[in-house]
Amino acid sequence: MNTSTTTMNPAAALVQAQGVSLHYGKKAALRDVSFTIPKGRVVGLLGHNGAGKTTLMKALVGLLAVEGELQVMGVSPRQDRAQLLTQLSYIPDVAVLPRWARVSELITLMAQLQPKFSAERARELLRRTSVGLDDKVKSLSKGMVAQTHLALIAAIDARLMILDEPTLGLDVLSRKNFYEMLIDEWCDGERSVLISTHQVEEVEALLSDVIMLDEGKVVLSISLEDIDQRFVALNHDAAVADAMAAAHPLLRYRDQGRTTSLFDGAPPESLTGLGQRVRPSLVDLFVALTRNPALNNKTSASA
Repeated sequence: MNTSTTTMNPAAALVQAQGVSLHYGKKAALRDVSFTIPKGRVVGLLGHNGAGKTTLMKALVGLLAVEGELQVMGVSPRQDRAQLLTQLSYIPDVAVLPRWARVSELITLMAQLQPKFSAERARELLRRTSVGLDDKVKSLSKGMVAQTHLALIAAIDARLMILDEPTLGLDVLSRKNFYEMLIDEWCDGERSVLISTHQVEEVEALLSDVIMLDEGKVVLSISLEDIDQRFVALNHDAAVADAMAAAHPLLRYRDQGRTTSLFDGAPPESLTGLGQRVRPSLVDLFVALTRNPALNNKTSASA
């Protein structure tokens, strides 16, 4: 399997990582990770549980020290964390809001803690939701809490937003409302978002770029515009399956009742006329380029 990485254009980069590694004891959580995030991008960070997504995000906000070169908006996240946090917003996967507080009290608290926070902007964003300023957090649904959290974070005049599974546990409608608010009210062509999620199908249309992690390594870093140029998927009849298999595709899967063979790069010319080219989805690429730890464990157990 060819897992070579295509890096993004480093021009006007908000994040630059080169050879970043991190170990928990003898376990490597990140292994020689390199990628770039330019301004004005919405980047999906994909990986199985344990692939290193949360570790990477914590490193980007200065919570973890790493080996290698890591710069976020021109500074070291670990050494210059106070300066970094004036330009960065972060919602971790364990983020909670105090249940006893009213929404208006949270806005007042944020205004006292974050110099670049706009209370009026937060109230403006909340008017798009069904959350009231007098509502207590404990009275809100999970979806309303997520929207409140996003409104508070999006009201900070930051250049980069990092979201770690922000819609975990929400229903489909709540997730849709969250992402609509994020794209409509925060993304402006200058600021960037890095978002980790397992709901790949739901966010694919929102993303401009994707970074895939597998066992702590970057197996793909690419813009969605470049996916069609690099990856070729041919939808074909069963009669030519053996010929396709002989060319060693990354993945073969069923699509619309026929088999699709996915190649990294152009397949042999002799095959191009044997199938219809289709666009591979992020899910297809994710399955092709990463391993499923659960399946690996089952295989090891049965070996």
